Amino acid sequence: MHPRDLFDRLFAAYGPQHWWPAKTRFEVCVGAILTQNTAWSNVEKAIANLRREKLLTLKALAAADKRELARCIQPAGYFNQKAGYLKNFCRHVVGEHGTLAAFFRPPLPVLRRELLAVKGIGPETADSILLYAAGKPSFVIDAYTQRIVHRLGLSEEESYAGLKQFFESRLPVDERRFNEFHALFVEHAKRVCLKAAPWCGECCLAKECRKIGV
Repeated sequence: MHPRDLFDRLFAAYGPQHWWPAKTRFEVCVGAILTQNTAWSNVEKAIANLRREKLLTLKALAAADKRELARCIQPAGYFNQKAGYLKNFCRHVVGEHGTLAAFFRPPLPVLRRELLAVKGIGPETADSILLYAAGKPSFVIDAYTQRIVHRLGLSEEESYAGLKQFFESRLPVDERRFNEFHALFVEHAKRVCLKAAPWCGECCLAKECRKIGV
């Protein structure tokens, strides 16, 4: 199955997903960092705490006391570590660019390298920020995408970089399409292609799926 056909099948099944679930571009960045190794429902609680304490701005987080910040984001787990990651990101943006808009101006390859140089920002987090906050066409690979691709037998690539290249080399360069595709992977994995006991009988991809590992 070609990735274009996979997208069409998922879109027909689930429709537009309207991702990322955030109110501002900065909130996308915060969410992308906080969602590492935790469920989105926990991230929402942490973001609500930051908003209540008036810390949900670039400069406020850059200047925040790390212990206070860790307390606010405790629902997201690994809160001491993530407090450091948030401060690293915010201090870098403020110190090097002043504003988030200025930070997002460089071309995609330059901005991606800069993001990956910030401690606490890995490939998935960087690509989420690039795609959903900066509006740049950088395909996001997450555990849901890897699960579906593996079960379908769509690609033998296993590395993050390899799977990213697999999709980007086969799809038109379009941030809106990349955005929707990633969101559809998430929806399908949560609703049907579950980690344990997937609902294969309800799957819109059942005829093509090789069910590897199921």
